[in-house]
Amino acid sequence: MSFEPLSSYLRPQSLEDFVWQSHLVWAGKPLSVFLQSGKVPSMIFRGPPGCGKTTIAHIISQTLQADFFYLSWVTSKKEDLLKLVEQAKINFQYGKSTIIFLDEIHRRNKAQQDTLLPYVEKGTVILIWATTENPSFTVNNALLSRCRVFVFEKLSDEEIFEFIKKQSILIKKHLATAKDGVNISLTDEQILLISKLGNWDLRNALNTLESALFLAKDGVVTDQIILQAGQKSIYYDRDGEEHHNIISAIHKSLRDSDGDAACYRVQRMLMGGEGPLYVARRLLRFASEDIWPADNNALLLANQVYDTVSKLGMPECDVALFQLTIYLAKAKKNNVAYRTAIATRQDVEKYGNLPVPLHLRNAPTKLMKELGYGKWYTYAHDHILKDSNITRLEDGSVEGYDTSDVDQEHFPSELKWRTYL
Repeated sequence: MSFEPLSSYLRPQSLEDFVWQSHLVWAGKPLSVFLQSGKVPSMIFRGPPGCGKTTIAHIISQTLQADFFYLSWVTSKKEDLLKLVEQAKINFQYGKSTIIFLDEIHRRNKAQQDTLLPYVEKGTVILIWATTENPSFTVNNALLSRCRVFVFEKLSDEEIFEFIKKQSILIKKHLATAKDGVNISLTDEQILLISKLGNWDLRNALNTLESALFLAKDGVVTDQIILQAGQKSIYYDRDGEEHHNIISAIHKSLRDSDGDAACYRVQRMLMGGEGPLYVARRLLRFASEDIWPADNNALLLANQVYDTVSKLGMPECDVALFQLTIYLAKAKKNNVAYRTAIATRQDVEKYGNLPVPLHLRNAPTKLMKELGYGKWYTYAHDHILKDSNITRLEDGSVEGYDTSDVDQEHFPSELKWRTYL
């Protein structure tokens, strides 16, 4: 027989039943105001999985007595959307609202999103987009300017615990129907374990709960059954904001010599499915940007680890990445090369194509020499070796010498005596 999933069965049907996202749904807050006015614009819901985006869309449609259609942009085609738009046009003629909920909008590129613009502008349909990613990165500007963006926060373990606890009678009733009247009970500790396994995702927690109750024999639920029912997943999107946030946190933790935090986030990336070569490449960048020349070995080690990672791959390369992360955290820091790169870029952007001073120019032809190319150039080696005070070996040779006291200008006149180092 068919059986309604627990997450669907317990879905709140009104804002009064929706106990999360108070910054959006409480009295006087944006979504509450829109619903009271009866005028709801097209919207973008941004938030992690299982935080109530789809539920709020359902509540909006019920409040407006609108037709509600759900489309996933992963599996649906443009034609599917156009069919719903045609239905929305008919509804509009009879004064009935239509809501199309488009899930995972970030899965389509910005060019594909352009096809939706006309329907947003005409107002014949209310489009609600859902995404786990920052819409600034994944939604084109034309759509962003025409939609209200609402940010949903992840649910805490405590919020998930309280919801399951509050709905325990309904849960038992629903599951008893499916299990021929078997009475099932859970301790508070087990409910908390389920909440934690949900990974801030209420839908995931309810699915874990449902699986555990079905796996239980004679209604007896053990911790082992709960752990078997729900493996805690790692929320990490390789193409979205979380990706950039974590790599930024790694870089800044290393800069502050916090190896513990850096190692934790390297593990987050690896367990989330990030390619190990990407992690190695970012660590290589850090070695050149924030360490050299304070520790010359850092850049050498980073190159060696990159080579090791390319040869071993996952999971064998993880230790090498952690070795490098620990080394970089403990190494002395210096960002002179990074500061020089920024300062020189600013000068190039400001002054443009400044001419090379004549005495530094190459003079391969007679005409160039006649024009003064290369004239008055001081050859540093000859200048130094003519100095009678230079230190020489017993055979009269010289190992190496400092050429910084050669007195000639290398910058164009606009940047005369500029220093970066």
